[in-house]
Amino acid sequence: MADIKLPKLPPRKPVKLTITIDPELDALLADYAAIYAATYGSEEMVAELIPYMLSAYLAADRGFAKARAALRDGA
Repeated sequence: MADIKLPKLPPRKPVKLTITIDPELDALLADYAAIYAATYGSEEMVAELIPYMLSAYLAADRGFAKARAALRDGA
């Protein structure tokens, strides 16, 4: 087997998740999408932005990262 830098890619099959949100959050997400479009000159549907927003949120949550590491370590 070749020794290459790129590791095996993780599973990439999307998982569909359906949620219900309140009207206030819907309005906030619509505003976010509008600001995103104004910033980058590219309109994206809210449903396309949400996974990236959640990923960014989780990546920035240090408390979550610490608790997740402890969970994985069996603590």
